[in-house]
Amino acid sequence: MAWNDGGQSPWGSPRPPGNQGGPWGNPPPNGGPGGGGQRPPGGPGPDLEEAIRQLQDTIRRFLPRGSGGGRMVALAAVAVVAIWGASGFYRVQPDELGVVMRFGAYNRSAQPGLNYAIPWPVESVTTPRVTRINRVDVGFRAGGEQLQPGRMGNARDVAAESLMLTGDENIVDIDFAIHWRIRDASDYLFNTRNPDDTVKSAAESVMREVIGRTNIQAALTEARAQIELDVRRGTQAVLDQYGAGIEIVQIQMQKVDPPNAVVDAFRDVQRANADRERMRNEAEAYRNDIIPRARGEAERMLAEAQGFRDSQVARARGEAGRFAAVLTAYTQAQDVTSRRIYLETMEEILRRNPVVLVDDRLQGVVPFLQLGTPPAARAPGPVPGQAAPTAAPALIPQTRNPGVTR
Repeated sequence: MAWNDGGQSPWGSPRPPGNQGGPWGNPPPNGGPGGGGQRPPGGPGPDLEEAIRQLQDTIRRFLPRGSGGGRMVALAAVAVVAIWGASGFYRVQPDELGVVMRFGAYNRSAQPGLNYAIPWPVESVTTPRVTRINRVDVGFRAGGEQLQPGRMGNARDVAAESLMLTGDENIVDIDFAIHWRIRDASDYLFNTRNPDDTVKSAAESVMREVIGRTNIQAALTEARAQIELDVRRGTQAVLDQYGAGIEIVQIQMQKVDPPNAVVDAFRDVQRANADRERMRNEAEAYRNDIIPRARGEAERMLAEAQGFRDSQVARARGEAGRFAAVLTAYTQAQDVTSRRIYLETMEEILRRNPVVLVDDRLQGVVPFLQLGTPPAARAPGPVPGQAAPTAAPALIPQTRNPGVTR
């Protein structure tokens, strides 16, 4: 390197002797190649040498003069390089994932903790929060305090997003929220420019498709859980096709109502349908109560009739068997059988009528027969299995007719 003039060098050392010209000092004689003789054709160029000379003078004022100036410059350069190298340390929080880009292109991922990357401008680091659950509202804009889980107070309805056409050609007002998180940090950073708008557009499109296949009554009542599940699956499929690196955690329906213009009439229809269902349920309950009861009564009557029939048949068969047995005995011993039949018949007759015993030696009494008493009022017949009661004779003393009829 040539020196500027006859004084000291820019770094504090004296200029070597015998070198009076060069690119930094006065031009050599006769317009040599290192001096400022005739300039090339084309006009005067920029005074670069003068600018370099001013920069050297500025640096010379801040550096100490003497033999130690070069060492100080080296130490300063080393310190600058050390600081630049130390700036490559960075920390990734537990809920984050580090994405390292080298010259703007994806290079690697960094896990939570202390990591190192080549400082700028070689490598740069982005740390998205991959565990945070993000939320996007469709059909309304929430504001103010949160009144209940999933719904904010002072919500402003957005009719352009919430009004949808159902499968039975009715209009329904649906507000829902989308909860999502980052699944792949590199895809999230490089494949999506505005992730909230992408998630919102995909979910709204899938929701309109699902509602277009569902009747309004089902959407208002029992099909809400199925709608949420179908929308979450459809939105996830769209985002996977985009390579957005986003996972849909939950689709939460906030409100499913008819439009405000017809909500009163729709509620009247709902009340009428509820009354119809109530009356139908009451009729079903009455039918379920009376029909089993009638069936049970019919079964009871059939069972009683069957029992009576069986008893009569059995009794008739028993009588027939007994008669056949008596006939057989009569054919074998007519006298004995006839006497036995006579005795059994008289026993039956006497069991049903009162008995009057009169002593032959008793004089002056006549048996009193209650001829005017109806048969129902007389003494009851014997109970099967019990001894027949003996009726006490009614004796009336007779004074005029001492004879007794036996």
